[in-house]
Amino acid sequence: MNARHPAASAAIDSTRLLTEISAHWDREIVPELIEYVKLPAKSPAFDKDWAKHGFLDAAMAQAKRWVEAQAIEGLTLEVVRLGVRTPVLYFDIPATGGLDQERTVLLYGHLDKQPEMTGWREGTGPWIPVYEDGKLYGRGAGDDGYAVFAALAAIKALDQQGIPRAHCIGVIETCEESGSYDLPAYLDFLAPRLHEVQLVIALDSGAGNYDQIWATTSLRGLINGTLDVKVLTEGVHSGDAGGVVPSSFRIARQLLDRIDDSGTGVVKPTEFNCVIPSDRLQQAKLAAGILGDSVWQRFPWASCCDDGETAALHAQPITKDPVELILNRTWRAALAVIGADGLPPVASAGNVQRPNTTLKLSLRVPPLVDAPQAAATLKTLLVSDPPYSAKVSFEYDSAATGWNAPVFAPWLTTALDNASQTLFGRDAAYLGEGGTIPFMGMLGVKFPQAQMLVTGVLGPKSNAHGPNEFLHVPYAKKITAATAMVIAAVR
Repeated sequence: MNARHPAASAAIDSTRLLTEISAHWDREIVPELIEYVKLPAKSPAFDKDWAKHGFLDAAMAQAKRWVEAQAIEGLTLEVVRLGVRTPVLYFDIPATGGLDQERTVLLYGHLDKQPEMTGWREGTGPWIPVYEDGKLYGRGAGDDGYAVFAALAAIKALDQQGIPRAHCIGVIETCEESGSYDLPAYLDFLAPRLHEVQLVIALDSGAGNYDQIWATTSLRGLINGTLDVKVLTEGVHSGDAGGVVPSSFRIARQLLDRIDDSGTGVVKPTEFNCVIPSDRLQQAKLAAGILGDSVWQRFPWASCCDDGETAALHAQPITKDPVELILNRTWRAALAVIGADGLPPVASAGNVQRPNTTLKLSLRVPPLVDAPQAAATLKTLLVSDPPYSAKVSFEYDSAATGWNAPVFAPWLTTALDNASQTLFGRDAAYLGEGGTIPFMGMLGVKFPQAQMLVTGVLGPKSNAHGPNEFLHVPYAKKITAATAMVIAAVR
């Protein structure tokens, strides 16, 4: 199969390609994304009444209108709805230049968003788009609203130059931030239309910097769940109960100590860890050589010694070895408490021994760990033999297994390097990511022979899921052009 793939199409005028794509972004895509940011299209996990509120449908309708308006020859488009599931946008564009219609490039993205989060700087907010210095601030533009626009812009730019390209199909979902629990049903339903998938391009990942193309080599899995610890049926006077009734918070803390070491953050149970493959170790070393201290300096540190920009100078990450940090965030487990109930606001906290503490937990697990099995183990560890015979429960909302990319075919490696050198003057780079894209594992099962290109625009300080999230538009333009060049290399 590899012999049928040239490194890249020499007929592409790369200067024209980037110029036309950049103009497309400035003229149409940025204005569309500004409107998209305004939509509080939260994923179902964060908006149980999503169907009633209609924001996911509004985002889907906006994307559909824009895709239709591109008037790409032969394009067919459909919003697919299976019962009460979240909708999927499906597009199908025939191959050009006499190429085999059965050999397919599958492009993926999503339109659902994470919730608001606090801490946005003055004048900005999750649903308040602000475009300044080449960055579009607001929730969802980079994760992952831009993907459908970039995919169509890449295809259109190739067609404008008459460059032969493969059959392209697109699957844009609205459940990714909830673990893509609706997606398997859609993939089964759409399977007869997908043909022989040669390449999957998922535009929903990160970038180590904005200076070259970054291909994602692995993704961690994710277990989200709720731990509840109850010691009383109602709150009581802390002066009366203190020293008699154990604190529910302290019991929760003891239970979490079963999972990770509070002094180091190391997740202890072997069930949540795996052997790191030798090729991923080597890639981590190469990426560390490129990124250096930026691996940890990219985060908005608060320091005991300084405020603002100088805080990073005194920051103390878990380690300052960039290789170990890359492995920590991509191939090792990590536990975080991401929410809490049972804790009154500070301003209204009385001297009361609280009856319960409820914590929302997020456990990232390495790519090779089976997440459903790990979730069952996590529940057993948390609820067995509770301290002080407290009433303890743990229910997990999702358990998404991670993904380890298949070996890149020589044609794809060459195409990536060609695109990166042409657009940035540097070779492509390879890095695992700490986040989760359930779609990739699903596609890997359905199309084990397909090549997988996972890339994206979430570079330093873009802060997906957090406050002040932004899309780096100049980088997104080049990633769109790179997508076009890779599509053109498929034969």
